[in-house]
Amino acid sequence: MKIYADKLADSLSKQLYGCYLLFGNEPLLLHESKAAIEHSAKQQGYDETHRFNVDANLDWNDVLDCCHAMSLFSSRQIIELDLPESGLNATITKALQSVADALNPDIILIVTGQKITRAQENAAWCKALLANGCLVNCLTPDIHRLPQFIAARCRSLNLTPDRDALQMLAQWHEGNLLALAQSLEKLALNYPDGTLNLARLEDSLSRHNHYTPFHWSDALLEGKAQRAQRILAQLQSEGAEPIILLRTLQKELLQLIKMQHATTQQPLSAVMESFRVWNNKRPLYSAALQRLSTQKLRHLVKLLAQCEILTKTQYEQPVWPQLQQISLECCLPHVNIPS
Repeated sequence: MKIYADKLADSLSKQLYGCYLLFGNEPLLLHESKAAIEHSAKQQGYDETHRFNVDANLDWNDVLDCCHAMSLFSSRQIIELDLPESGLNATITKALQSVADALNPDIILIVTGQKITRAQENAAWCKALLANGCLVNCLTPDIHRLPQFIAARCRSLNLTPDRDALQMLAQWHEGNLLALAQSLEKLALNYPDGTLNLARLEDSLSRHNHYTPFHWSDALLEGKAQRAQRILAQLQSEGAEPIILLRTLQKELLQLIKMQHATTQQPLSAVMESFRVWNNKRPLYSAALQRLSTQKLRHLVKLLAQCEILTKTQYEQPVWPQLQQISLECCLPHVNIPS
């Protein structure tokens, strides 16, 4: 079974699985998911918890001993494995397979790690753990799913935002779910009736959004001019390095040029596969490829090069106006560019 973290509470109310794989990049969702599983497990008699950090010093026999040994205080145990940020290697996956084989109904296994790939989901170790398990997606919601995510959290706090308030909450907290959680708790205290509108938000909250260069480049791929300019202004106010923005966009533009050429010989779906584009980013690349010709893409690369020269030679001249212009041109439909 595979679910998003915001659906975990509903799942736990219906069934407690023997294994939970919590994978993602969002600390708040990882923490909340683990806490929810522990709470549900303890209500059903899993009173003893063993925690292991998976690193070079871990003796996997200690983990397997927990699987085989009966507890002195409880017949039911929770075993937690925190995987390294560097990811999985052959030793870890082999050991996870052994742990999967040793599980029994008196054990709840919780495995926490970074983003999991499609290939890892299909690997033998993962399928073995999910035979009686649940994969919980703890990735930070993107801007398209964020309003739905916020609406669900509002319902749990008896808050009722109108449409404009929901969009504002999403804009102000994108990339910062911890601040979102704190803001919603504050709003629930300030407004016991639960009604949320723009006036109440502006009166109670300030912006807590946190953007990265990848948010900016994604907005440019999608052709969202206003969003791209808003992100760029936020990055400028936070002191982001322009050269990092240039490099991020340059990589995307050069890949789009290669993809444009490939589409003359293959269907778009095959091109997406060959360039290993994630499913959630395919609509962004598709929009960019339809909007930007090879000529326009080369023109944008040329503008980036000029902007980089300016950044490295004219230290007193701000480069942000040029970045704003590049953002606008990336989002405009194709027009013929003079040679």
